[in-house]
Amino acid sequence: MASTRPRRGPGAQPASGAEDLADADAEITTCGPVGLPPSARMLFAVVRADGTLVRGLGVTSSARLAPGMYQVLFDQDVTRAGYLGTIGLTGSGVAAAGALTVAGRTGIPNGVFVETFAVTGGHADRPFHLAVLA
Repeated sequence: MASTRPRRGPGAQPASGAEDLADADAEITTCGPVGLPPSARMLFAVVRADGTLVRGLGVTSSARLAPGMYQVLFDQDVTRAGYLGTIGLTGSGVAAAGALTVAGRTGIPNGVFVETFAVTGGHADRPFHLAVLA
């Protein structure tokens, strides 16, 4: 079913109001243990389309290997971790549509391999955010 709401241009977000803030505050809960080991760490990286690391936690470097292909290295072994990535600008705004895949980096236990794609399906250099639960 199509939305009846007016469409916005790329990068536009609807403004939040006082009711939105109150609803968000009401959802905040304390996070108790959920079965993760005490040694679990959340690692992340925010990377520009050219492979430059912008910021992160536990990340040591990032590099563009080829068009739409990147390597992100962390300060610990991530072979048994979970990976989650998304196309995203490194500052504010919303990135253009695209796709992203993530996998452990072959032969590098502290690395993650990221591929980014244009909506047409071909490799394309895109900025991205990567989270790793190790």
